[in-house]
Amino acid sequence: MGKSLKWGWLAAALVCAGSVMAAGKSGKADAAQIGANIDTAFDVSASPTLQRWQAGGTVVLGTREAAPPMVYALGANEKFVGYHLELCERVVHAIAPKAQLKYMVLTPQNTMPLINNGTADFNCASMTNNLTRQKQVAFGLTTYVSEVRMAVRADSDITSFKQLQGRNVGAITGTTAVQILRKYASDNDLNFKTLMSKDQFESFLLLESGRVDAFVLDDNMLAGVIGQSKNPKGYKIVGEVIGAEPIAIQFSKNDPQIKKAVDGAILQMIRSGELHKLYSKWFMQPIPPKNVNLNLPMGEVLKKQLAAPNDTPLEQFVLPQ
Repeated sequence: MGKSLKWGWLAAALVCAGSVMAAGKSGKADAAQIGANIDTAFDVSASPTLQRWQAGGTVVLGTREAAPPMVYALGANEKFVGYHLELCERVVHAIAPKAQLKYMVLTPQNTMPLINNGTADFNCASMTNNLTRQKQVAFGLTTYVSEVRMAVRADSDITSFKQLQGRNVGAITGTTAVQILRKYASDNDLNFKTLMSKDQFESFLLLESGRVDAFVLDDNMLAGVIGQSKNPKGYKIVGEVIGAEPIAIQFSKNDPQIKKAVDGAILQMIRSGELHKLYSKWFMQPIPPKNVNLNLPMGEVLKKQLAAPNDTPLEQFVLPQ
């Protein structure tokens, strides 16, 4: 067995050993069994890319400029931060401690082509795992589940989507949330006026001005725009979950060893509780630049997802009962 091959198996063994120790300390004896059916034993000798990273090579992390709290820039792109970016950084450091990190701003349009041709190694932004995208890139285990809910003013009496009858509702053109909202309205025989906008900031202005009673979108994006608003405490996220989408980091699908290594690192974060702490840091504690607490507790869908990790695409994703 070659030296690099031994390293891969040793890393996998250390992941399992660390998981058992973490489980013992937390009193959760079954933590080490989370994701036990997932193959994470990677062979470094079969991956020139992993070899380069582990030798201290550069890993390019794809980011976004304004997608808080998942990934966003502080200052004039001087520093990138966020839940999914930090998760990406920790995954890379677990796989290749000596690797050098470089950051590259990506757009939804160029993300997959740039990962596919090797310009960027990872996309750390919030992107839904679906079958169409799986044809171009690989996805790690699901590390966030976006839940379609709604933002309302803090003094609003709206707590359920069924209370939108006869009201004005804000939404963004072309989003999955719009499709989910329309289906929900049809299924529940609801009638309301939908005011469409080009992005979350324009829709939020409608809510601020009182032109709409609720703004429907993915919860993390709602939390982000509320956190950046003039009066974050003046709004709240409410409503049952009417749709959910699995979010994961992406990388090249041409190297199966990277997939195994990434999933192994994510599993260790889940088993040890590190991922849950990372979630709390970005969603339940004050975050820069305004030190606002988004106050978005981990949803039941994500909790159940992390208890039984997988990389199921959107088309096969089922809301747990």
